[in-house]
Amino acid sequence: MIVYRTLKLFYKLALLLLLSVMTGCASVPGGPTEGDPFESYNRAMFSFNEALDDNILYPIADGYDRVMPGPVKTGVSNFFNNIDDLFVIINDILQFKFKQALQDTSRVFFNSTIGLFGLIDVATPMGMPKHNEDFGQTLAVWGVGKGPYVILPFFGSRTLRGVGGFALESYYDPVYTIQDVPSLYGTVTVRVIDDRYHLLKAGRIVDKAALDKYSFIRDAYLQNRLNLIYDGNPPHQDEPLPESNEEDLQLENELELELDKSLR
Repeated sequence: MIVYRTLKLFYKLALLLLLSVMTGCASVPGGPTEGDPFESYNRAMFSFNEALDDNILYPIADGYDRVMPGPVKTGVSNFFNNIDDLFVIINDILQFKFKQALQDTSRVFFNSTIGLFGLIDVATPMGMPKHNEDFGQTLAVWGVGKGPYVILPFFGSRTLRGVGGFALESYYDPVYTIQDVPSLYGTVTVRVIDDRYHLLKAGRIVDKAALDKYSFIRDAYLQNRLNLIYDGNPPHQDEPLPESNEEDLQLENELELELDKSLR
């Protein structure tokens, strides 16, 4: 297991190094979109992820949604949300949100005990809603620039800053400390299915959306991250936004809401 985690960390660090090199030398014929200097690469990786999703992830998640009883799906989601809350607490503290950290610690305590290891969310009805904090948001609070937008194979949309936070949290994820290999792979598989299940509605919104699906998802993702970093109150941006018609703007808002729900 030590060897496995060492190799996993090496992969993450290698990915960060690759992205750093790309930052210095990438160019896109015809002029890239501002904030998206890797657009050619991103579009190719977007197509790869789309094919993977269309042929594997979406059919499995859709079948899971149709077959599994509601209480089972809720219990699975609650279990993984409870694990995520451990990282939320750490990032609460790192962002000096001490009152929220105390609430989230209480949330984990009640859900892990009364809620049977997180399977039942007893904390939310008690006035302790789930928050969303991650190390990417912490880096933003510390003043680290977001860097360019990038799409990772399998993992989708990120910013360069977000890749760093994602790598760190992936390495310390309690799921990867499971010693039994079949149990490890089984747990990871269930988590992936649960994550994709929560994005089914968002996917349907995107399918109704723009002629350029890539740009639509990029803009919605970046706006959603901005809202998370500023706790729903982002500062006014003076730079012009990409041109969008009213229908696309409405769909982007709907997608942003669904992305936010999928994180809670």
